[in-house]
Amino acid sequence: MAHIPHDLGQAGESAAADYLTAQGFEVLARGYRHGRAEVDVVARQGTALLLFVEVKTRSGSQFGTPETFVSARKKELFRLAATHLQEELDWRGDIRFDIIALTQLSSGFRLEHFEDAFY
Repeated sequence: MAHIPHDLGQAGESAAADYLTAQGFEVLARGYRHGRAEVDVVARQGTALLLFVEVKTRSGSQFGTPETFVSARKKELFRLAATHLQEELDWRGDIRFDIIALTQLSSGFRLEHFEDAFY
């Protein structure tokens, strides 16, 4: 798997955060870290929903299926970070793990949002 340039990844995270803001979410953190786990974007919709988002940015065209984007180890780390943040925030609402997949186009990004991508 090709390594994406850091600035492309950052641009993808920014585009994903902007998209979530436009969808009515409040972005709480980008690049949230807990131990070896990192969550690209953490966002919230009022007190009802806390969203943990893995952002996948590619310069090429095909992604494959959404479930192939995130390894079992990555999911495990993601859940650990999510559990820690829920405790830190004393979060009582629902949580959801999403993937936002971005493909670089000449005019920006094509964005695909996969809700409830994994558990």
